[in-house]
Amino acid sequence: MFLNFFSELKSAGIPVTLREYLTLMQAMDADLASRRVEDFYYLARATLVKDERNLDKFDRVFGHVFKGLEMVADGVEVEIPEEWLKALAEKYLTDEEKAQIEAMGGLAKLLETLRERLAEQKKRHEGGKKWIGTAGTSPFGAQGYNPEGVRIGQDGNRNFRAVKVWDKREFKDLDDQVELGTRNIKIALRRLRKFARTGAPDELDLDGTIKGTAHKGYLDIQMRPERHNSVKVLLFFDIGGSMDWHIRAVEELFSAARTEFKHMAHVYFHNCLYERVWKENRRRTQETTATWDLLHTYPHHYKVIFVGDAAMSPYEITAPGGSVEHFNDEAGATWIERVTRTYPACVWLNPVPEGQWAYTHSIGVMRQLMGGRMYPLTLEGLDGAMRELVR
Repeated sequence: MFLNFFSELKSAGIPVTLREYLTLMQAMDADLASRRVEDFYYLARATLVKDERNLDKFDRVFGHVFKGLEMVADGVEVEIPEEWLKALAEKYLTDEEKAQIEAMGGLAKLLETLRERLAEQKKRHEGGKKWIGTAGTSPFGAQGYNPEGVRIGQDGNRNFRAVKVWDKREFKDLDDQVELGTRNIKIALRRLRKFARTGAPDELDLDGTIKGTAHKGYLDIQMRPERHNSVKVLLFFDIGGSMDWHIRAVEELFSAARTEFKHMAHVYFHNCLYERVWKENRRRTQETTATWDLLHTYPHHYKVIFVGDAAMSPYEITAPGGSVEHFNDEAGATWIERVTRTYPACVWLNPVPEGQWAYTHSIGVMRQLMGGRMYPLTLEGLDGAMRELVR
């Protein structure tokens, strides 16, 4: 079995050698894996994989060769959640039907019509294309479809078409203590390094001690400040909505950045940057920071990284009042331009696969505002972003 595993790894393009295979066998003889599959997996990965870029290949080969070691018990029953059954009753439209529904005609017209409907409507409506209700094609309500509407009373996104959301929305802070599955992100971030010795002299200077002792003829212990990465980073995290799909990847990035950068600050925004940001999502309506204050607090030599999928209504970027959650006096594009002018070293990391960017108009708009400095949240994308920031 182990020879087959070794052969499959080589066939997958992982550069394993006979020496590494023998090291694994010695470790097995010493019972370092403790006869547990999970322990054997980590032991094999540590001895056979030299480059983090090959960890994904290793995982696929391991699953293929040893997939029969742990099986789900027979007779396990799966209960279908009630929410799934309810979703079957929601309004479903064909592509042809969706194409026939025309947009309301702009954000101002949409909000004006909503005010009229609120004044006129006297009862609940289901279906239909005019009133505020559910499961219809009206621009106002929930559980239906319209290419440009105001979402009211719906739990989460369905078609990602709302230009305004009339609900109280709760977001969670990112966890910077999440344990990374791989070290790839940390390795990519290490390109953004500039070391300097700062702080109290509490680290032994071995070379200085040897030279001082040789020069003076007696033991001359010399100390020096610890060496730290002096690069300063300001992170802007998009949170909530469609970013919920990418929480794990962004938390891994957050954890890696915490360990790599001593001087790091972070703030949150939703969809597009506006006049205010916040540090804690549970208090984002009570404790916010003016974006102007942020730009005057952190000097222009900070490296700025936006992290978000840039998936939103184009109004949220280009129009005053375009935010889905409040009325913004200035367009989001104005604030993005201010940040890029203040911080010459500025990039955007997008967790959406790069091949899908062309399908979302707002991604193209944001990429243009960033001067093309948008990179996918992949190993290669991180590498390119870090190279851009150290230019």
